[in-house]
Amino acid sequence: MPLRIHAELRRLGRQINRKRIERVMRGRGISGVTRGRRRSLTRLAKRAVPAGDLLGRDLTAHAPGTRLVGDVTYIPAAEGWLYLATWLDLATREVVGYSMADHHRAGLAVDVLQLAAGHGCLEPGCIEHSDRGSGYASGELRCEIRKLNLMGQSMGRTGFCCDNAAAESFFAVLKEEIGTRLWPDRATARAEFLSFTETFSNRRRLRKHPQWGYLTPLETRRHHEQGHTPAA
Repeated sequence: MPLRIHAELRRLGRQINRKRIERVMRGRGISGVTRGRRRSLTRLAKRAVPAGDLLGRDLTAHAPGTRLVGDVTYIPAAEGWLYLATWLDLATREVVGYSMADHHRAGLAVDVLQLAAGHGCLEPGCIEHSDRGSGYASGELRCEIRKLNLMGQSMGRTGFCCDNAAAESFFAVLKEEIGTRLWPDRATARAEFLSFTETFSNRRRLRKHPQWGYLTPLETRRHHEQGHTPAA
């Protein structure tokens, strides 16, 4: 957390030592939020055959649109659950597709993939990695992957959340930032997520790129598009 704050201040033109930030945080009792365990929505498909793991916990990508990770989470509202499905680009950590509904059937996962493809975010041969939930192991999603001329599916092992750690981490950050609470209705929860994704997560939240330093997901995508070569 101090490193990200330090990077934010430097971008604003404030010259401050990282250790001073740490001292101020300690003195005022400021610390990062501890992430609790997330309620699992993974329901194993009864008849579908799960795909193999094509990533092997290598959650990196050489270029945008070549590797995506997907997952589904829930947002509690007074009128019932709002289920949120996303696809995250491993090259930029940008949310390139998302959809929300009052269910988490196969159609939700298909909708998100169609949205990502419609925005021109996928390259031929792109790999889609997820857990083994029924929505991702469904025949509907496999048909959509073939229709979009993608390489195919990749799935982590049952009970090993680290196999899909990037998607799990995004949802953990989401619930830290917007707060996990009971929303008055699904429309309010939906609007809060849209604001978080479009205004903060994709455009403002800094993440340390191994070669380019602290960048937002959108800046990382632009670096790739402009053909920047990572420093040695």
